[in-house]
Amino acid sequence: MNIVFFAHPAFLGHQSMPRFAQMLADGMAARGHTVVVWAPEAAFSRLPAPGPLRKWLGYLDQYAAFPAQVRRRLRACPPDTLFVFTDHALGPWVPLVVGRPHAVHCHDFLAQRSALGEIPENPTGWTGRQYQALIRRGYTQARNFISVSRSTAADLQRFLPAPPVRSDVVYNGLNQAFGPQDPGAARVHLAAKTGLPLADGYLLHVGGNQWYKNRRGVLELYNAWRALSAHTWPLLFIGQAPDAALVADHATSPYRADVHFLTQADDALVRQAYAGAQIFLFPSLAEGFGWPIAEAMASGCPVVTTAEAPMTEVADTAGFLIPRRPATGGTAWAADAARTVEQVAALGPEARAQAVAAGLANAQRFTAAHSLAQIEAIYQDIVRTPTAA
Repeated sequence: MNIVFFAHPAFLGHQSMPRFAQMLADGMAARGHTVVVWAPEAAFSRLPAPGPLRKWLGYLDQYAAFPAQVRRRLRACPPDTLFVFTDHALGPWVPLVVGRPHAVHCHDFLAQRSALGEIPENPTGWTGRQYQALIRRGYTQARNFISVSRSTAADLQRFLPAPPVRSDVVYNGLNQAFGPQDPGAARVHLAAKTGLPLADGYLLHVGGNQWYKNRRGVLELYNAWRALSAHTWPLLFIGQAPDAALVADHATSPYRADVHFLTQADDALVRQAYAGAQIFLFPSLAEGFGWPIAEAMASGCPVVTTAEAPMTEVADTAGFLIPRRPATGGTAWAADAARTVEQVAALGPEARAQAVAAGLANAQRFTAAHSLAQIEAIYQDIVRTPTAA
């Protein structure tokens, strides 16, 4: 196959989407397909300008300059070229290839749902609603979709004006070599490398400041757990530097001396952190998939996560489930969820080994090779099927 992947521009500074696009491109190239990646390049957005204006200059790069480039490039593409949008948020470019073989990968519709007022934790302003409407007008013209979870596929179905030609679900494959390590050795090494008191064990969260990651809820949960537990394990946040709200919450925590933020961690350190954690906390409010659940389980770490899809899809029966934090506040929620955390903390050696084994077995569902094989078969079927264009 000849495959053109549409990807987010590098100047946006995204993390997970470029990795996903690269995994697809590398995976298909390794399978013998001819692959090229198209993405906007910084031109207008390189001009000196204040922050808010720079965003609008970036829109010129994405939605004025880049479409003109695509139209020129399309003339050189063979008729059987498959055009793949690595994220449905690239929807404004979909009309450029309607009528030719194409596929759209869908990760989550949280921004779309927020723009419609469906998520009270994330209100969207007027310009944001217009932008999401532009994205929706684009991807709804597509005919072939691949979603990362059944939950995402269900949202897609609600947003499409008519049934698509095909709508498949392919779970994400882990894009790093996550695996169990000796927990004690991992903790000692991590403590030495970071200078933090982690050698005796710790609780872990990996994620950014996005509203749905619920980092403030992680801290609430930790505070409630410490209040009832005899354990004094610290809490390690890995990801972005905390935002102002989390900084304020941290300042009032009675256990603030035991809460540590680790930013700019490389992949090797993150893998080690998963392997050494006593418990991985992932009380997300929403996700498209929930990569860290699979990453932690593949690393041999028990997971406490939210009892809602798609977290339940990824954790399956191997996770320890807690309710979703209510939009009205988390005090009662944290006290309830802390009892589940303590249940995991109190596991004896045999019970913990069983929990770890269940997680490792569950994580086998999310191998990159399996995901890429499924995606390749879908791509090939789209190219072979004239009605899929």
